[in-house]
Amino acid sequence: MERLTGARLIELPRNARSDGELIVAEARRQVPFSIERMFILAAPVGSTRGNHAHRLCSQFMVCVHGAVDIVCDDGGERRIFALDRNHQALLVPPMIWNIVNFRQAESLLVVLCDRHYEEHDYVRDYAEFQRLRQSELR
Repeated sequence: MERLTGARLIELPRNARSDGELIVAEARRQVPFSIERMFILAAPVGSTRGNHAHRLCSQFMVCVHGAVDIVCDDGGERRIFALDRNHQALLVPPMIWNIVNFRQAESLLVVLCDRHYEEHDYVRDYAEFQRLRQSELR
């Protein structure tokens, strides 16, 4: 089972020119898996999203506009990752609890996943998450 050290920031390649900038994230290069799903989160400043873990799904998060803080928790340690540059991504492996806090107006968080949506993959109760983490450590 992944520890919090599996959650990490990844710098994305940037190609800047006088007429704009291109930022790249390719499957099995910067994104360490084949992409099966993509979704975009937008919420008012001060909103919180996430508040769950995935049993099997890995996520690759990029804030393409604005700023969000993502709290990652492995049941023993917590770390806050600030995503406020569009060329920086956060890899969140399975069984890492995550909470997304929207810090700026009109923030957009793009999330790439290695699995299709599966409701049974979600752990939405923190106490259950802690029990699952403890049982895996035994």
